[in-house]
Amino acid sequence: MKLTTIQYRGTEEAAIVLPEGVAPVREVYGLSGEEEADLLSLLETGRFYELKEAYDRGEVRGETVPQPSRAPLYRRPRKIWGIGLNYVEHAGDLSETAPSEEPASFMRPDTTIIGPGDEIVLPPQSERVTAEGELALIIGREAKDVSEEDAPLFVAGFTTVLDMTAEDILRRNPRYLTRAKSFDTFFSFAPELMTPDEIEDVDALEVATVLNGEVHRSNTVSNMTFSPWWLVSFHSRIMTLLPGDVISTGTPGAVVIQDGDVAECHITGFESLSNPVVVR
Repeated sequence: MKLTTIQYRGTEEAAIVLPEGVAPVREVYGLSGEEEADLLSLLETGRFYELKEAYDRGEVRGETVPQPSRAPLYRRPRKIWGIGLNYVEHAGDLSETAPSEEPASFMRPDTTIIGPGDEIVLPPQSERVTAEGELALIIGREAKDVSEEDAPLFVAGFTTVLDMTAEDILRRNPRYLTRAKSFDTFFSFAPELMTPDEIEDVDALEVATVLNGEVHRSNTVSNMTFSPWWLVSFHSRIMTLLPGDVISTGTPGAVVIQDGDVAECHITGFESLSNPVVVR
C-alpha cells in the first residue's frame, strides 16, 4: 500500500495511491466529517492498519482527485531522529571516521518540515548548506526494547527525505550539530509512504542525492553501517518510539546547494522528491 498527503477541501489529508490515481482516505474509508483523516491521526489511532487490511482484501476503491497538490506526509511527528555518517563513504566526505559500534544520531524539530515542491530556504547564518537524499522509516506501533528481528512489526512504512545541513556551522564545532540541522525548511518529508510489503528487498534499495537532474552520489541500503531494522531496535532501547515517529537513516552523500538549484532524493521504486532552493 502507498499513501500520500494532499490538499483536500481546505486541509491536508491522507490519500491512498491507487493504479488509477490518488483517492482521499476520508472517502474510500468512509470517515465522518468529525474524524481526523490526516496520516498522523491514522497512525496514532491504529486506523492505518485497518486501512491496510481492507486494502489487502481488495476493498479499497474510490474516486480519484485529478492533479492533487501534495504536502508533507504530516507536520507534527513526536520525534524526528537523524542518523549521521551511516555510509562509510559519506564520512570520508567530511573527513570523519564512520562510527562502527553506535550510530551518530541526533534529533531535530518538526518546524524544519516541508513537502514536495516547497522551497528550501538558505539561511543568512550559513554560507555552505548541503542537501542529502535519505531513506526514512515511519514507526507504526509503540515500540520499546524491541529486537532487530521484531523491528519490522513496528514499522508502518518507508519514505524519501531530503535532509539539509548548514555544514560550515557544523564544521566549526561538532557540538553545533543540532543548530546546523534545525533551520526552517531543512527537512523535506514526502511524497509517499510505502508499506514494507511493497518492497521486495529493503537492503537492495538504491538511495541517491540528485542536484539539478544529475546524480551526485548513490549507494544501496546494504552498505549502511547500521541497517534500518537495527536502528529501530537501538533507538527503542533509549526511548519509547511512538506511531508517526521518523528515523531518517543517513545519506550516501551530501551536495552543496545554492540559490536556483533543485535538490532531489531518488530511491528505487519510490516517487522522487524534489525541492527548489532559494535565498530570501
